[in-house]
Amino acid sequence: MLSRVAEAVYWMARYIERAENVARFIDVNYNLTLGEGSTLGHQWAPLVYTTGDEGLFEELYGEPSREAVLQFLAYDQRNPNSILSCVANARENARSVRETITAPMWQQINTFYLMVRSAARQGRPLSEPNDFCDAVKLASHTLLGLTYATMSHGEAWHFAKMGRLMERADKTSRIVDVQYYLLLPTAQDIGSTLDVVRWSALLRSASALAMYRRIYGPITPTNVARFLVLDRDFPRAMHFCIVRAQNSLCEITGSAVGTFKYRTEQVMGRLRMELDYTSIEDIIEQGMHEYIDHFQSQLNELGKVIHNDFFLLPTNTTEVAQSPTQSQSQTQVQTQSMS
Repeated sequence: MLSRVAEAVYWMARYIERAENVARFIDVNYNLTLGEGSTLGHQWAPLVYTTGDEGLFEELYGEPSREAVLQFLAYDQRNPNSILSCVANARENARSVRETITAPMWQQINTFYLMVRSAARQGRPLSEPNDFCDAVKLASHTLLGLTYATMSHGEAWHFAKMGRLMERADKTSRIVDVQYYLLLPTAQDIGSTLDVVRWSALLRSASALAMYRRIYGPITPTNVARFLVLDRDFPRAMHFCIVRAQNSLCEITGSAVGTFKYRTEQVMGRLRMELDYTSIEDIIEQGMHEYIDHFQSQLNELGKVIHNDFFLLPTNTTEVAQSPTQSQSQTQVQTQSMS
């Protein structure tokens, strides 16, 4: 399989997943703050931290407001992680590998892009983002279903699956981190209705509320963290994502779990083993923020070694490996080898 094809399919899936997650964050935060602007107005600023773009936002907009954050996250093409930018980048990657993806997939990506671009021109989410966010999530899920049902489950499919799951693990870790450190209630709010609403909002951002209730019942911060970080069966839990991403990696390389021929397999296996043998008590003792920060650093390293092992052309390896690499979750990786 050509490295340019693997890279394009991998990033197509990552960008679509990223767009969906940003829509999730906007939707849940809007519902959480609706009618409570004076009390919860500061909760719009943390959404920018979720995507890791607080520096760029401050440079472009200065002080955060609901309108500014919505514009920045939904439509601003200067923001590489806005919904519009992500869908446009996914479409460009898909266009470059039309021979690899299926016609229904290309049609859905194109329809997705035209829908977001049309909404951007009308400025719809600035006043009422719920319908727009629902449309983004539905478009993403439709593409996921078409990918599963119409594309052969070979190398290209597994590269797409691996990229999607890595992006999902990153965004789940970020929203957990933000909830613990930027949206924590005051001492008098702990255990109150407001506190439960906030933790419920975190679960809803991952479509996890119903499954959490089925397993744990009452909402507590410790169990919410245990579910979103360590659960092996829920599709948006960090542990689930890494296990399934490793499965796809093994399908690509042909290696058995626990062995490695590539640096990527070693890094992925180490990350999976840490999640396998970590308890929520260990995480709390270490500190949630410190644990998430370590996890994101490992994801960034994993992104780098995937790029080096599978996407670099042999003639470019030395030159590119010496250049600085930014956080995979904060900036788009340029796909120079697409042409």
